[in-house]
Amino acid sequence: MSKVIFVLFSFCLVYSCGTDNTPLPVLGKPKIKDGQEVPHYIPDFSYLSQDSVFISNDFLKKHIYLADCFFTHCPSICPKVTKQMLRIHDAYKDNDQVKLVSFTLDPKRDTPERLKMYGDNLDVDHDAWYFLSGDKEETYDLCFEFFITAMDDELAPGGINHSGQIVLVDQEGHIRSFADGTDPKEVTRLLKDIKKLLIEIEAKN
Repeated sequence: MSKVIFVLFSFCLVYSCGTDNTPLPVLGKPKIKDGQEVPHYIPDFSYLSQDSVFISNDFLKKHIYLADCFFTHCPSICPKVTKQMLRIHDAYKDNDQVKLVSFTLDPKRDTPERLKMYGDNLDVDHDAWYFLSGDKEETYDLCFEFFITAMDDELAPGGINHSGQIVLVDQEGHIRSFADGTDPKEVTRLLKDIKKLLIEIEAKN
């Protein structure tokens, strides 16, 4: 487990991450923006979806979303993580407040057409789950903002070393929870955190 993930995991244990009536914490180290300290947030991005439509974080401000990083020919953890993302998809596909976003780490192979086929094979609602492709190095940097490890590694399965976190992001771009996407029990807890975040948003409106 990387140091940053260990810190986040410890933070979740301290704050119970959705096991009581307190709001979910905002995770991550604060940033400096316009000279002011602000909670960690996901920076601007714009990626091409499986339907060849650009999806940005500005578009996603209308929703909360679950993010992961993967590639379609991944021979190691991706199938396990995708299975858990599919659990979330099936639970919330009819709720327009919740979206799923998967960033490919291999855009050269994972064209929009291939990503569309990948989603079709999973029988997903393409308006609920976006499979996104863009510049590879920019995606690696963006994964870091999600606290997901991603880097080229010729010794790793598929040539890419990456972790399997599924990350919950609120409408302000703040990370509110995460789970090890290879652990079904962790994702069960994350499903509860999604519900808790939706209740929090409803209470504010």
